[in-house]
Amino acid sequence: MSSSDFRQIAIRTEAGKAERLFRAAVSAFCSLTRPSRREIAQLEDLTLPLFDEVSVGSRRYVAAALSECDYAPTALVRRLAEEPVEIAAPLLTRSNALSDIDLIALIGRHGLPHARAIARRKELNPTIADLIRALERPTLVKTRPPETVTKLTPKPEPVAKADTDRPATGEAAENARRRLRSMMRRTGDTADVNTFLGQPAYVKLRETALTGNAAFFQTALADALGIDFATARSVTGQSSYGALLAALRALDLSEDRAFLIAVAVYPGEFPHPQAIRLFLDRYRLLHREAALDKVRAWKAETLSRAIRGDAPDAVDIEGREASNSDEASAGLKAS
Repeated sequence: MSSSDFRQIAIRTEAGKAERLFRAAVSAFCSLTRPSRREIAQLEDLTLPLFDEVSVGSRRYVAAALSECDYAPTALVRRLAEEPVEIAAPLLTRSNALSDIDLIALIGRHGLPHARAIARRKELNPTIADLIRALERPTLVKTRPPETVTKLTPKPEPVAKADTDRPATGEAAENARRRLRSMMRRTGDTADVNTFLGQPAYVKLRETALTGNAAFFQTALADALGIDFATARSVTGQSSYGALLAALRALDLSEDRAFLIAVAVYPGEFPHPQAIRLFLDRYRLLHREAALDKVRAWKAETLSRAIRGDAPDAVDIEGREASNSDEASAGLKAS
């Protein structure tokens, strides 16, 4: 079937035959060897208005057909990918029209069913594969840091053991941070240059969050906010994303960027669309100045500890962050 045949389908088909038109248009499009941008736009203009009028069987048929198409219309593929996995599976598994960002967003919105289909993709981005494994087994999200980092990170141990095994606790957090910086440098770079030099703070946060290594992300967050490593670790070490929400709002990230980072750090917090809606509502209602006030308080505590030469106590940090989360909730209710 030629491209001219495809363009005439809408004219020849009787009005009200949405089902037939939907299938025929996609079939004709898939027969084109190399469709033009105009033909791709025509297919989207023709099929998207019909989408809600066609049956599940037609959507399944179209999803399977487009999954094998090298030039599938991105908007139509994304719309089909939002369908239940029984319909979307061929596209989730094979379609090149879905980018890595699309896949992460789909996992965040639809949870395990979509994630398991995406896991079957060939040449899947390793960071997305790690995210899916963490979603499959949430207990693995907060894993113990590598042995080399653990030894350098302050722990609530007896003083006698700490004196023999580790440097002074006041130096341990900064030593761990320096060690992480060195792990993130490219070979041959100077001491002050890391892998993400010259890129916006968002890129650093996104790339480190998608590594699945909490310590890398915490280091990037500390750099972005101007706080110490221990405080950054306390922000992301809680059971909910309340403190991280304030950190991302203080950085003035857009809603979609903030969500991408949040779902990478807390994949288990977004099992259904309602959870995503709640995150976006909380993010919109949190005034940036209130978030900046919280970050200023973190910086003040960092400076205070540095002046006193104290090491942060894990229990005190967790208690402080829990209090901050309560204050944030109260602020949202007031808003």
